Amino acid sequence: MPYLAVIGLSVLCIVHLMRNGRNPIWLSALIFLPVAGPLAYFFVEILPGLGGNRHVRAAKSNVVALMDPERELRAARDALDLADTAANRLHVAEALAALGRHDEAIPLYRESIRMTAGEPDLRTQGKLAASLYETGQGAETLALLDAIPEPAGQSEKDSRALLRAKALEHLGRNAEALAIYEDIVTRITGEEARCRYAALLLAEGWDRRATAVLEEVESRMKRLDRTQRAADADMYRWASETLARLRGQA
Repeated sequence: MPYLAVIGLSVLCIVHLMRNGRNPIWLSALIFLPVAGPLAYFFVEILPGLGGNRHVRAAKSNVVALMDPERELRAARDALDLADTAANRLHVAEALAALGRHDEAIPLYRESIRMTAGEPDLRTQGKLAASLYETGQGAETLALLDAIPEPAGQSEKDSRALLRAKALEHLGRNAEALAIYEDIVTRITGEEARCRYAALLLAEGWDRRATAVLEEVESRMKRLDRTQRAADADMYRWASETLARLRGQA
């Protein structure tokens, strides 16, 4: 039955393509990607015409990003070619960082900051600090975080604190990193802080404390559905496997 459904969706998409004159490049995807192609075509070309809402727009955005991950980067570079401004350099840097190309993003962040009149934007400096960390430049990350003012909102303060803790951990300053993780885990969204806290506790030999943190991750995970868990899927997988190992050793 699922096979017949896939065939039916493929036929529907091909008919829609021919009748509505959509981009012919879709035809290759529909033929050679018998599952992903029709699903992508349905979300991008058919579903929006059925009365799309914000969920439809989000789904379309996700599919487009999956099918063409460098689309935002190309658009940002096109804008920079038309106008070499601080904002356009920043957009290219953000697109590169989103693709994990932090080494290419760093000089563009720096150029955007240099070109900005007056005081540089704190968020841009924070993004530069994050890319510095991602390229293994822990000392430079801390130096930049120390040089820029503290954010006003608690959420941004906690995000900045998480980055500081990661940089400290990278430099082997584990006691300082542990103190920050312990402070922010009850407030910050997502599971990165908890999992990093638990991993560092394990590295320091604090198995019981790590188990308690991971049990909190497990409890939170059980209250979420599959869609909600997707953003932190790797963290939840690591937490579950590590917790099972710790319980097996008890």
